[in-house]
Amino acid sequence: MTPLNISIDKEIKKMCSKAKEAWLDGQCKEIERTKTTDSKYMHSKISDIAGKRSSSQSGCIKSKHGDVLMDRTDTLNKWAEYTEDLFYDNRGNEPEITKSIEGPVILEAEVEKTIREIGKGKAVGPDSIPVETYEALDKMGIKKLTTLFNDIYVTGNILGHAYLPIHHTPQETGDNRL
Repeated sequence: MTPLNISIDKEIKKMCSKAKEAWLDGQCKEIERTKTTDSKYMHSKISDIAGKRSSSQSGCIKSKHGDVLMDRTDTLNKWAEYTEDLFYDNRGNEPEITKSIEGPVILEAEVEKTIREIGKGKAVGPDSIPVETYEALDKMGIKKLTTLFNDIYVTGNILGHAYLPIHHTPQETGDNRL
């Protein structure tokens, strides 16, 4: 392409982009105008704008040699081979971790302070325990939690502490939920 053709091409693309933006803006205004009066029309308009996504892949499962697999057994074997390759771990032996962590123990006051500083109403973490549960702990619960944290800190092993019951006294209202 010549420099003149390149600049014309850029100009055309810029004009098309502006026209598309104006059209989308008009469509969005139409959707906003009808959102309270006709939700069915609004949803159909959104579907029209979004369009249908198409995939360039055929969805065929092929062997390593590029042949399309039609037989169910061959397809299942290919999936088994694929997952084995996906999860294959060739990193060698696991490194030996020395548990020579030295430092001060975790104090009950630190655990209490941390629980107080955690934001209320947040989504639960990977332990699925809401913050409010920790806040409901009495001195005994804080003591047990501190012991647990120190055991994990010293040993480096969290697996032995997967399920520890936390004592909970229901509120006087009879509501047993936390």
